Amino acid sequence: MNPAQSDAGLLAPGWAGSPAASTTSDTAFLRALLDAEAALTRAQAALGLAPPEAVAAVTEAADPARFDPRSLAERARTGGNPVIPLAADLTKAVGEEYGPYVHRGATSQDIMDTATMLVAARTLDPLLADLARTERALARLAAEHRDTPMPGRTLTQHAVPTTFGLKAAGWRSLVLDARDRVTRVRDALPVQLGGAAGTLAAFGAYGAGDPLALPDAYARELGLAAPLLPWHTLRTPIADLAGCLAVTAGALGKLAADVLTLSRTEIGEVAEGSGGGSSAMPHKANPVRATVIAAAARRAPQLAATLYGSLAAEDERPAGAWHAEWEPLRDLLRLAGGAARDAAELTEALRVRPEAMARHLGLTRGLIVSERLSVELAPLLGRARAKELLTELVRRAHTEDRTLPELLREQPESADLDLDAITDPARYTGSAAALTDRALERP
Repeated sequence: MNPAQSDAGLLAPGWAGSPAASTTSDTAFLRALLDAEAALTRAQAALGLAPPEAVAAVTEAADPARFDPRSLAERARTGGNPVIPLAADLTKAVGEEYGPYVHRGATSQDIMDTATMLVAARTLDPLLADLARTERALARLAAEHRDTPMPGRTLTQHAVPTTFGLKAAGWRSLVLDARDRVTRVRDALPVQLGGAAGTLAAFGAYGAGDPLALPDAYARELGLAAPLLPWHTLRTPIADLAGCLAVTAGALGKLAADVLTLSRTEIGEVAEGSGGGSSAMPHKANPVRATVIAAAARRAPQLAATLYGSLAAEDERPAGAWHAEWEPLRDLLRLAGGAARDAAELTEALRVRPEAMARHLGLTRGLIVSERLSVELAPLLGRARAKELLTELVRRAHTEDRTLPELLREQPESADLDLDAITDPARYTGSAAALTDRALERP
């Protein structure tokens, strides 16, 4: 079997075919590991610790096509990580003269952690681009539907009117929250370089006059941040990744949850631009994009929890803690990256149905504005009498199948009220429009 075939995402429609699928594949990790090894040789050469010929030899040999991921995976069982067999293979590929400059002074966790940061950076960049697409689509929807009234729902029931513009603005606010968190983490992703126990001792032994300069040179070679300290057991970078990815999945999951509710057959206030089909029911157009985003949001917190658990890492380099991070972090990168791709496609093609929203505002026979009526009647009747009257009219609206405005018109207490105005749900959206405008000012 081609090793790539085992990494195709057959059971993962949420990320299959996404940029994250490519940037987190076995081949992508192999590329990152080799990039980390070659950059280490270049960084040492920049400080006079390796000859230019070694740089050329290592860079030429660090070609993923020359290495077998399946063989590396199987041999990784011996040492517990793939860096050990890869360093041996790369050393052999470089040749006897310059092979000693491969992996010199590093420990396997230096290369594995640095490669993981490279994979994260290469995944977060397209993720951020997809969040930007989603944000722009939601800004457009919020502006277009700034004044489109719809039922506000609390605890599954109609509460008071709101606007679709405000709902879309809220989705956008969450997307921007995720964007800001991902951006901060992306800009701070650090290289890892400390040697066997995080002291940089080997680099000094190899002749480095100032070993502290080497992590900085290494970071420059890879376009990552230089850490203050080696972080073999200081796992804040992984925890920060876990947090921003979980927030991203959850933020997009909120959007998806609302779309799933509003696109139900009996509601139909929105619809995906191109719904998915059913294997048995030709009439269905399932909200597939929202479905796979919702699935990602359900899985992300548990994956993040595993990564947070690795913060409690013992000694100077732990047994099991960093090993436990690789698979859940890759899963989390894939889920968030796939969800961002799907959210962009979903929001750019989302169909909004104001006529359905307007129709649903009348489903409660006018009761959706009962809060406003309480406010209007209290000065005329007193709070106790206003509550008593409205409670009775609500009961009659249900039992007599009549509307609240109709019943109010029969009450002498409401003779001085402009019932057309105060019972119109579209005129009771509060500051929804102003809140939408405020939200859209956020860059």
